Amino acid sequence: MAGDVEETAARRGAGSAIATWAFAAPVLAILLWTVVYPNVSVITGSFQGGLANWRAFIASPADREALWSTLVVAVGSVIAATAIGVPLAFLLSRTEFRGRRTLAAVATLPAALPPLVGVVAFLFLYGESGVVTRVVQKLLHLDHAPWSLTGIKAIIFVHAYTMYVYVFLFVAAGLERYDTSLDEAAAGLGAGPLRRLRRVTLPMLMPAIAGAMLLVFMSALGSFSAPYVFGGGIRVLSTQIVASKLNGAIGLAYVETTVLAVSAVAALALLRWMERRRGYTVSGKGQLTLRRAPRSRLVRALLPPVAVLLVVVLILPHAMVVLVSFARDGAWTTQILPPEYTLDNFRSLATDPQLWTPIRNSILMALVATAANVIVCVVAAYLVVLRRFRGRRLLELLLVIPWAIPATAIAIGLASTFDRNDPATLRLLLVGTFWILPLAYFIRGVPLVASAVEGSLRQMDPSTEEAARGLGASWLLTLRRVILPAARPGLVAGAMLAAVTAVGEFVASVVLYTHANRPISVEILAQLRGFAFGTAAAYSVLLILLVLGITLLARMGEGRRDAESTSINA
Repeated sequence: MAGDVEETAARRGAGSAIATWAFAAPVLAILLWTVVYPNVSVITGSFQGGLANWRAFIASPADREALWSTLVVAVGSVIAATAIGVPLAFLLSRTEFRGRRTLAAVATLPAALPPLVGVVAFLFLYGESGVVTRVVQKLLHLDHAPWSLTGIKAIIFVHAYTMYVYVFLFVAAGLERYDTSLDEAAAGLGAGPLRRLRRVTLPMLMPAIAGAMLLVFMSALGSFSAPYVFGGGIRVLSTQIVASKLNGAIGLAYVETTVLAVSAVAALALLRWMERRRGYTVSGKGQLTLRRAPRSRLVRALLPPVAVLLVVVLILPHAMVVLVSFARDGAWTTQILPPEYTLDNFRSLATDPQLWTPIRNSILMALVATAANVIVCVVAAYLVVLRRFRGRRLLELLLVIPWAIPATAIAIGLASTFDRNDPATLRLLLVGTFWILPLAYFIRGVPLVASAVEGSLRQMDPSTEEAARGLGASWLLTLRRVILPAARPGLVAGAMLAAVTAVGEFVASVVLYTHANRPISVEILAQLRGFAFGTAAAYSVLLILLVLGITLLARMGEGRRDAESTSINA
């Protein structure tokens, strides 16, 4: 009898292992083919002809400048974003004042701007012909613009606005979970405010701060939009890679791509090493953090107008893009504000087939990429969280690699791999076709969807799946009735992020697009080059509306799910 039970258990275990690999093998194959293979192709391509390409990179003053400038921009962006995000998080989380709620509501607005749209907004506002620049020039009676928004400082300035949100959100979340009794205990021991901040509060928030700093560093390291528009004569690796590719120096482009990718991976590894060396254990009541009004009358009087000023500064880029979208193309020359306004820009987007094509392309390619993300990442997250098999660690690594590799490097890898039909080397001709951009968007979305679904599945009791299978449910029925409902919150959030990223993606698009499959972001740049500012801004407004629409649909879906759950429980 005991032997029969053991034999049945062994058969069930063997069947489970076979079923697991039936799902794991295709997912691993897809990720190895689309994520690892292109990067390996770039690295091996950099060594074609021996070390000649690497010697050319080392000997090139332009490449050395690009590497140095990239690191300076990345570190400077981290410092600037942290300098804005941390104080703002403390201000809105710890202090009560008139206007706080309004400021808190708009503090995350920069996140709603796709990267290229944010750059366009800054160009309209602070460029040499921008509104703010011309206002200052007129007030000071200057013959020329008071500043030139070019170079490393300009890039960091743009990054500070667009990336401080990461630091703000991370630190604000940390403060929400922070136990204020720790500060009270330190105060009881005689520690002053600055000493408490330095010795207690900031060390406890370091995991959140470090995570945000890494995210800013990685984003700035691979940034293309701001360096391309505001770089002037400054080279960074992301723009240098594109320049080398356009000039036909593909071997040098491979070396530059490898250096950029290795720099990003090294930064990620360094943070992981620092996190392992630093550990905190907190034992406390987890009491609610209370906001208090400032004791100083002067501070209480100054905070409301400062809040109003910050709200204006945060809203101004969005407002400027909307305003310029109604400006007639070619009418805005030396005036502070556009002199003529019209609805023709939006009419043209809706009626002109040439202008409508990028809109259709962006929506369709984002849908294709997001659908692929959902299918692959749900299975991958299920395998990582609820299954134990030998390839699990490899699968976890493959899911996170695209997050560590800049978009420029991903694009160059795809361009070097899928540039011809060669079944013997697993190559397909995708370059120059519609499908190359959805593939790039899919790769960019993998870590977003996978990590979100993993977070939801980790909250599910594994015994729930076992109970369903024990009651005779097939794997597909268990997937539909148990696993997907548990994964749905993360799946909706991850799919939303992937779709938002895909619909506004610019960095990989500018490397891989053709005229037929050009997305909105590339068309915005084309309109700017043609000085059609109104049309470019109209595209930008449409892109913002698409982002907001995707977010609204995701929230409506979650609200409907919550309502259904409530009615079922009732």
